[in-house]
Amino acid sequence: MPPILGGLRRFALTPELRSVTFAERGFPAAGTPAAEHLESIPQAVICGFEWGIEQRTLWDVERRLATVSPDLRGFAYEGAAMAYAVRDAMAGGKGTRTKELLEGPGLQHLFLTYIGIGFAMARLPRPLWRNIMPDLEGVPFFPTMSWLAVDGYGFDKAYFHTAQVVDGQRPFKPYPWTGRADYFPRAADQGVGRALWFIQGARPEEVAAAVAAFPEARRADLWSGVGLAATFAGGCPAEGLTRLVALAGEHADEVALGAVFAGTARTAAGHVPEHSALAVEALTGGSVEEAVMLAATVAVEPGDVGPGDSPAYELWRERIREHFRRSASKAA
Repeated sequence: MPPILGGLRRFALTPELRSVTFAERGFPAAGTPAAEHLESIPQAVICGFEWGIEQRTLWDVERRLATVSPDLRGFAYEGAAMAYAVRDAMAGGKGTRTKELLEGPGLQHLFLTYIGIGFAMARLPRPLWRNIMPDLEGVPFFPTMSWLAVDGYGFDKAYFHTAQVVDGQRPFKPYPWTGRADYFPRAADQGVGRALWFIQGARPEEVAAAVAAFPEARRADLWSGVGLAATFAGGCPAEGLTRLVALAGEHADEVALGAVFAGTARTAAGHVPEHSALAVEALTGGSVEEAVMLAATVAVEPGDVGPGDSPAYELWRERIREHFRRSASKAA
């Protein structure tokens, strides 16, 4: 039996499954054709969180996560990473549980476990963020892709505080993540873009209108989040994805960028659902294999600097965008 302390943590900290449904959140997508599919994703996150917050050992958590369908397993790992980050913060540790998860069974889901850490950040005061990201030296894409934690933070804030973050367009306060406080709001906006895909029920016109409501300076990052969610989460048929590219207009390269990252993450996890392969093709014009190759070909080193002295993560993103801009120029 799980320890009493674990049961108390679960009771006190685990959200109810109903709390993430679109109807409960008041999202306009409630009742749409894609709603049930999209709602299963945050519900999988909650299941992973519940296991991670209650169980004594990683072995127990891993065995439970293995029972989740491959389509949703990465999202359950998101929840487990969120739980471990919360437990480490509450214990005053330096990410020991989180490190064990991310270097162990969560390694193939690294993109999503980073996001799970961001979910924890959304529930913890900023002074506890200092040690929330463990040292993962030797793990691929670290610390470059750790910006996905900030993305997860932005998604969580948009999903659960929609009136302020989406309707009110409240900007994010800078925070020196990897020493770059100025980039923090941009990475968080990328998570907001992902949330818009859920809030609007994977409906291209409604998603585009939601992005257009934000100031122009924020739209590029929002569109890249839309592309990532459309590919990873799905919920939209091929013709709708084609329409999404058209609606993105000058930001079509951002949508393609998001699809490349999502296709790469799905491939790393060892399972590419049909909807993800379909989205990569529709949003990038190529296959998942080509998207993965592109991401690898233009990959950066942690110390590299991007445009405007931006972090290596943004340089990687810019190289991918530039690929699609050149391709569009040749096709014109």
